[in-house]
Amino acid sequence: MPRKIEFGLMIRGQFPQGDDMRVRFKEVLEQARLAEKLGFTSVVKGSHYSSWPFQYLQQFPFLARVAAEAPSLRLVLGLVLLPLHKPLDIAEQVATLDIISDGKVVFGTGIGYREVEFKAFGTTQKDAARRFEECLIAIKRLWSEEFVDMMGSHFELKGANCTVKPVQKPMPPIWIGANADPAIRRAARMSDAWYVNPHNKIETIARQLDVYKRALDECGKPFPAEFPMMREVFVARGRAQAIQLARPSLEVKYKAYHEWGQDKVMPKADHLDLDFDELMNDRFLFGSPAEVTDQILDLVRRFGITNLVTGIHWPGMSQQLVVDQMHMLAEEVFPAVRRAL
Repeated sequence: MPRKIEFGLMIRGQFPQGDDMRVRFKEVLEQARLAEKLGFTSVVKGSHYSSWPFQYLQQFPFLARVAAEAPSLRLVLGLVLLPLHKPLDIAEQVATLDIISDGKVVFGTGIGYREVEFKAFGTTQKDAARRFEECLIAIKRLWSEEFVDMMGSHFELKGANCTVKPVQKPMPPIWIGANADPAIRRAARMSDAWYVNPHNKIETIARQLDVYKRALDECGKPFPAEFPMMREVFVARGRAQAIQLARPSLEVKYKAYHEWGQDKVMPKADHLDLDFDELMNDRFLFGSPAEVTDQILDLVRRFGITNLVTGIHWPGMSQQLVVDQMHMLAEEVFPAVRRAL
């Protein structure tokens, strides 16, 4: 069991249609500044395109602004959907962000699952795994070699160089987000850590941890020094109140995930087409500060996680409710977890 744990804040930047995004943007910047003040160690920003029924802030410009607003925070790209992109572009974008943040970037990446995104970027889900792997290989080479020659299925590097190199040497930490067993084995083979998703049930993750460990053994790699996990979290006076307050916005979010096809890349037993009461069981961390403390400690003891990314803000939730959550977590839950460790 790790003797210390870091806590990150997931800022998805997802908001309902009709919201004034200038106002919402100012609110999430306030969250980032407050996260730094309260002792969170990182801000995580994901990426989706054509994200109806939500409006969605994109990760690279957003995290660049966070670097200026909260300079001590690590910036986690969680996740860059590599099959949609070209490696030279992503290599230079991530390196630039690492320079802007003085070496605080974590390069989180994944395959994606939405057909609307694949088609919009001229590819298919069938080609996603191949494109992902060759793109990641190319990015690593661009960061570590002066000039690169490499032919991919959707790019050609001929004497190409990455205009700027990352501050972190040889490169920023690479986390691969994965839902299914093959993707978890890929994470063991190609990255510094499997970034455990918030969707799969705890019992599924327990089984998948064995998949991950066996894959690490086959690659001759030790268990990572950093083992990150994301969970949806809500703290209130008790579990019933937490569920009551979180349900309206979290239910909308997971309904959209199901409609987007998230279930298709998850183990069959973990599908999202469920009543909320069933959906939240064995997935979300809900309850009083003491209850959520115990739930986090259980994750740390069972899985050895070192970085817990907390998702506490969902479409339609008020800024005040988010701010209250951040204070309760930072002032009551995190200190209790650290004392217990």
